[in-house]
Amino acid sequence: MNDDSSAPRRARGRVRAPELIGKGGWLNTGGRNLTLADLRGKCVVVDFWTFCCVNCLHVLDELRELEEKHRDTVVIIGVHSPKFVHEADHEAVVDAVERYEVRHPVLDDPELETWKQYAVRAWPTLVVIDPEGYVVAQHAGEGHAHAIEKLVEELEAEHAAKGTLRRGDGPYVPPEPVATHLRFPGKVLLLPDGGFLVSDTTRHRLVEIEADGETVRRHIGTGERGIVDGGPGEARFSEPQGLAVLPDGRIAVADTVNHAIRALDPATGETSTLAGTGRQWWQGSPTSGPAREVDLSSPWDLAWFADRLWIAMAGVHQLWTYDPATDTVRVAAGTTNEGLVDGPAEEAWFAQPSGLAASADGERLWVADSETSALRYAERDGTGFVVRTTVGTGLFDFGHRDGPAGQALFQHPLGVTALPDGSVAVCDTYNHALRRYDPVSGEVTTLATDLREPSDAVLADGDLVVVESARHRLTRLRLPEEAVRVAGQAHHTQRAATEIAPGTLRLDVVFQAPAGQKLDTRYGPSTRLLVSATPPELLAEGSGAGTNLFRDLVLADGVTEGVLHVSAMAASCDDDPENEYPACHVHQQDWGVPVRVTAGGTPRLPLVLAGMDEQG
Repeated sequence: MNDDSSAPRRARGRVRAPELIGKGGWLNTGGRNLTLADLRGKCVVVDFWTFCCVNCLHVLDELRELEEKHRDTVVIIGVHSPKFVHEADHEAVVDAVERYEVRHPVLDDPELETWKQYAVRAWPTLVVIDPEGYVVAQHAGEGHAHAIEKLVEELEAEHAAKGTLRRGDGPYVPPEPVATHLRFPGKVLLLPDGGFLVSDTTRHRLVEIEADGETVRRHIGTGERGIVDGGPGEARFSEPQGLAVLPDGRIAVADTVNHAIRALDPATGETSTLAGTGRQWWQGSPTSGPAREVDLSSPWDLAWFADRLWIAMAGVHQLWTYDPATDTVRVAAGTTNEGLVDGPAEEAWFAQPSGLAASADGERLWVADSETSALRYAERDGTGFVVRTTVGTGLFDFGHRDGPAGQALFQHPLGVTALPDGSVAVCDTYNHALRRYDPVSGEVTTLATDLREPSDAVLADGDLVVVESARHRLTRLRLPEEAVRVAGQAHHTQRAATEIAPGTLRLDVVFQAPAGQKLDTRYGPSTRLLVSATPPELLAEGSGAGTNLFRDLVLADGVTEGVLHVSAMAASCDDDPENEYPACHVHQQDWGVPVRVTAGGTPRLPLVLAGMDEQG
């Protein structure tokens, strides 16, 4: 651990910020290409993000207040750095910038040029550049907005005194609005009369549509961000997604960015809050209890299964349940570690589960595990549940390949639909395709292509009605008697592997508490480090949990490449002995670092959680 928060911020050598370069060009600038020279005089926060990553979406929301409060001195620059092949498509980046209401300039960097120049190792990463063009801080993961704001206030004072601060409007130019009935819809529900309820995600509302899939009956919600209960013209949501019918006839809504589950009474149009507090869950928060007293984290989809409402809790890589009989929520599967690990539900690992569907016979809960590009399921195993994988191998392998399930590949699927014959339709979102897995034959086939980011589908009169999210519409498909087979391609994430030396590797998670804060040790250790590897045989020693932010990892002989999975957490509080109730903050991040063991590799792997790597 590197904790030197008492050291002067300027004591270290100053590092000039590399130029911002990306072949995809600039968005939200009115067609202007920006350089760092254009930003001189401003405090610049560079946000390295990719639109598949729920943690990146959390950071976008964290930055909104900073962006508004310091709009005349701070410029936030998004650098879109893709993980998946689809995310390197410029039009997909354009869509994502609108979908998530990104209101600052964005550089599309499909070849990770700027990512490499800044030595970034994880999504999301934030880099702060002072008004003279020097890097002054780097933060990985979530929970850093408060620290960045303190640093910005320091920089404002320092550079105002030096005469190097330039106030005024930034370079953001909003795009022209587009008129459509839906805008980046997320999920769909078939209503008893044959109509549809659609989560109109980017417009923060629900839309009820006739059976023709086009004619709008009514809107639920004002269309403005917020968490407000009430009638159709009063309720507010924030990027709603999943929908599911409850036994009492109400419709549960995954109100994703509000970290809440809402309930819509379709008869009256009234919306109430079913679960969640409106606050995001952090490590150490309760994982069970009264439904409206427990924090949630980016619930993405919902399904009724095994007498409970199951929740795909994408923000913490888990499945939760809501029990209407006791009005409580609890964790049902997953550890919060990101990855693909099967087994007893409480030991399984997920990676941003985003789609749920109960099988027709009620025996399985199918899960679209988006970041591992996997189709998985939970089923009863004695008194508990067990998690198994049918398609998918891990965080970094994806593609479009049909055939036996063990070899088939998806690319970031967001939706699953149980079909009457026991098979499963998969909205293979980043492949723009609808796929099918047959548990009897063990085969994966392609039902349809040329869909634009399909995110959900529902059966209606023997057809599949698909949410084409990036075409802002519902599309009806007749299920073909014979699916189209795609030989397809396999892909591996384009991030370059870090070359490490054989033997012992020193892992250092760099954390410097923000100015005016210290590590919070009132209730025990304030830091946590969890290390594992894919394959597990990569590490002879060093895996497991601990409380230090450093560790010596012993690499096994004979294993030359793999992925190190590192999860770190640090808690800091205001350093004021007079304050009985200091404000405290949690900083956390998960890294998946591809590594290759070579004789000339590095013996030290630094991962910056917050601050600067003094040894770098």
